[in-house]
Amino acid sequence: MNEPVSVSDVLLRVLATVLISAIIGWERERHGRPAGLRTTVLTGTASALAMILSQIMFFGSAAPGDGVNWRPDPARLGAGILTGIGFLGAGTILRHDTLIRGVTTAASLWFVTVLGLVFGSGEFVLGFVGTVVALLALLLVPALEKHIQTDWYATFTVTLELDALNEEELRLKIKAHGVKVKAMEFSYDLAVGRKTVTYEVKTKRKSAFAVSTKLLAELRDCPGVLQVKWT
Repeated sequence: MNEPVSVSDVLLRVLATVLISAIIGWERERHGRPAGLRTTVLTGTASALAMILSQIMFFGSAAPGDGVNWRPDPARLGAGILTGIGFLGAGTILRHDTLIRGVTTAASLWFVTVLGLVFGSGEFVLGFVGTVVALLALLLVPALEKHIQTDWYATFTVTLELDALNEEELRLKIKAHGVKVKAMEFSYDLAVGRKTVTYEVKTKRKSAFAVSTKLLAELRDCPGVLQVKWT
């Protein structure tokens, strides 16, 4: 930032930001995420414009002959942009029961904002390095994640008659399938002669479907079991 920002610099910085924002936004749009191509391009471009404006104000406040030695901090406007993007990112995070989606999209918006600030300040090498890292994280890392033995958490609920299987017998049946019980909750309805047992369980993601199917089938045939549910 040794000289004022020229028109050609402004065009180059904005076009570079639009390009990298569109690439990252396309990846999010392709997966049907809440913040897709348009949101990502607008977010990245807005942050670049804010950084360019900050530099213009920086040089404009130090015009020769005005007798003023004070200059504004060119990073202050960018810091405000990063703070504000948190609200937009939070809006992309969706929760449905125990399933949380949109965290990667929120991180992508924040990352694109940083890239916009980087390109807006004219640091093209740093910006393109950041773009490569973002694309590697979005396109290649998911393929590696498939080989990671991640845990899967679920809620297992059984409704049965009062004189049917007791809680310990149910827990042993669950553990026999390699499922770990993390917490239990009991509910008794004496008026209708039923009880409900809820287990918070943990298993491996890759085997969650097979384990839940076998466990539900086994308990379904047990005497006194009225309802089984895995969520």
